[in-house]
Amino acid sequence: MIWNEEFETLPREALEALQLKRLKATLERVYATVPFYKKKFDEVGFHPDKLKQLSDLKYVPFTTKQDLRDNYPFGLFAVPRDQVVRVHASSGTTGKPTVVGYTKRDISTWAELMARTFTAAGVKKGDILQNAYGYGLFTGGLGAHYGAEMIGATVIPISGGNSKRQVMLMKDFGSNAISCTPSYALNLYEAALEEGINVKELPLRVGIFGAEPWTNEMRREIEEKWGIDAIDIYGLSEVIGPGVSFECIEAKSGLHINEDHFLVEVIDPDTGEPLPYGEKGEIVFTSLTKEALPVIRYRTRDISRIIKEPCICGRTFVRMEKVTGRTDDMLIIRGVNLFPSQIESILIETKGVLPHYQIIVDRVNNLDQLEVLVEVSEEFFSDEIKVLQNLEQTIEKNIKDLIGITCKVRLVEPKTIERSEGKAKRVIDKRKL
Repeated sequence: MIWNEEFETLPREALEALQLKRLKATLERVYATVPFYKKKFDEVGFHPDKLKQLSDLKYVPFTTKQDLRDNYPFGLFAVPRDQVVRVHASSGTTGKPTVVGYTKRDISTWAELMARTFTAAGVKKGDILQNAYGYGLFTGGLGAHYGAEMIGATVIPISGGNSKRQVMLMKDFGSNAISCTPSYALNLYEAALEEGINVKELPLRVGIFGAEPWTNEMRREIEEKWGIDAIDIYGLSEVIGPGVSFECIEAKSGLHINEDHFLVEVIDPDTGEPLPYGEKGEIVFTSLTKEALPVIRYRTRDISRIIKEPCICGRTFVRMEKVTGRTDDMLIIRGVNLFPSQIESILIETKGVLPHYQIIVDRVNNLDQLEVLVEVSEEFFSDEIKVLQNLEQTIEKNIKDLIGITCKVRLVEPKTIERSEGKAKRVIDKRKL
């Protein structure tokens, strides 16, 4: 199913012409209304008049999360403050949060993008969506909410947390779609088991999951446990929130980028040089229709690649592969680059292991030490010590063989690792780097 065929199936030539028109207008507007961008453009000798083709964007400076923090709270707004009808902010772990604003038209655009997202996942008018993304300053809850209402779904604005109540209402209300983080979906599965609910007897048929990187192995885990389709979505508050890109239920192979609203680039994260489509690198977005807070060449730090081949669903937008990690999530352990998703892939393929883990990095006597805490199932944990030791050694060997790094695996009881109602905290880095 396609929500907006006029734009989602535009021929590439028409789509790129629309992008160029919108890009020129956006650059002219930020140059005239946002002192930060005027200064940045002037410093490199770029004027919006110099943009003749889409590839000329490479001459424009990047925008980073730090730029948003440096202009906290409203310094990057491109409209008068009284035209901003809503403000969201990221849950930054350090320093000031990044603040984003929306005009009335921005809110309508956002709802449109999420309507496309839900439609691509097979959600339709009359469906009951349990929206377990967090409401509040986080963009997930309200972002999903408006889009689901636009297509005529019934929204349960339950937000995150209170998992036992969540599964009770899921059963009582007959929810047939759920939106939340993938790690929270696994948390809800455990809550359902504790309540004696057989989730495969529920009418739930699809989950729309995002807000954290997750692997195809975790997708299979969720789909097998719940008996549903698990669909990946992508977004970030600095660009708009959820709705930047989405998988289609027909293919589940790459996330369609809403290219009529966002121009995507892939760059070498070290040099900043643009990379051709197909090569893996850091994803960069430029907003084409945002009014309150346009972003120009925003460095997401997310690692992916762009797929140009046509999709079986009929959409003409390019697709981005599932994010495999972030440049700032990447750990360097004794010279080896490590993404948490690599560990996750190994653990989910291991029998007896639950999909809950934590990576702890420390430095002892000037040497990096890596420990992986892994939950195991009840039956495994109550088994002989020798069986547990063999399992630990097997995981350690698989990590060594597949990633090339030596680590200590420690098996822990079920529910030992703290559960998250939002993004799972996968890494604890104790090093003072």
